[in-house]
Amino acid sequence: MEEPSERRYRVALERLRSAQKPSAGTPLYSRLVNRPLGRRFAAFAHVLGWTPNAVTCVSALFTFSGIALVALVAPSWWSGVLVSALLVLGYALDSADGQLARLRGGGSVQGEWLDHTVDAAKALTIHVAVLVAAFRFFDLPTAWLLVPITYLVVEGLLFFGMMERDLLLARAAGGEAPVSRASTGILRAILILPSDYGLFCLIFVLMGSSAVFFGVYTLLLVCNTVFLLMALAKWYRQLGAYAS
Repeated sequence: MEEPSERRYRVALERLRSAQKPSAGTPLYSRLVNRPLGRRFAAFAHVLGWTPNAVTCVSALFTFSGIALVALVAPSWWSGVLVSALLVLGYALDSADGQLARLRGGGSVQGEWLDHTVDAAKALTIHVAVLVAAFRFFDLPTAWLLVPITYLVVEGLLFFGMMERDLLLARAAGGEAPVSRASTGILRAILILPSDYGLFCLIFVLMGSSAVFFGVYTLLLVCNTVFLLMALAKWYRQLGAYAS
C-alpha cells in the first residue's frame, strides 16, 4: 500500500510535469538533465514542507562548498569529481526552488531577489576560485591568469545584460516580460551547449590534469565570448524595437 508521503510526492511530480517553463533558449544539459532532476528535488521538498527560499539556501550551500574546494584544495581526480558533484547538485536545487514556488502557487519578490543574488554570486565567484587555483596550483605562465579574469568579465556582462534586458522589456510591455520566441529545437540546444552552466559544472572532473582542465575552460571562454557579443547585439535590437 502506498504511503501518504509517497502519494504526495507522486502527485507533486505530476503537477510539476504539467507546469514546466518553456524550453525556448534552454541548452541541452539544462533541458534534459537539470530540469527533470530539479523537478524531483522540488517534489521531495514539497513533501518535506520546505519553502522555495530554504531550497535556494541549500542550493547555495552545495554550490559554494564546491567553489571553496576549487580555491582551497590542490586539484586531483577525486577533488574534481567532488567539486563537480557539489556544483551539479547545487544547480539542480537552483532549478528546484523556482519549480517549488510554482507548485505552491507562485513565488515572492523576496524569493526572486534571493535566487538572482545567489546566481550572481555563483557566476562570479566560480571564476575567482579558478583564478586562485591557477595561481596556487597550476604550472602555467602568468599571462594565462588573464583567462579566468576575462571569463569573470564575460559572465558579469552576460548576467547583468540579461537581467537588465528582461527588466526593460517587462517595463515596455506593461510589467510582464514578453514570451521568448527562440527556437525550442534540439539542434539549437546542442549549439548553445557551451553556454550551459550544467556543462561547466562537469568540466571540473578534469581538474586532475590541470592542462586538460584549463584547455577546456579556455575553449568555453572563447565560445561564451562569442555568445556574449551575439547576445548584446540581439538585445540591443530588441530594446530598439520596443522603443520605436
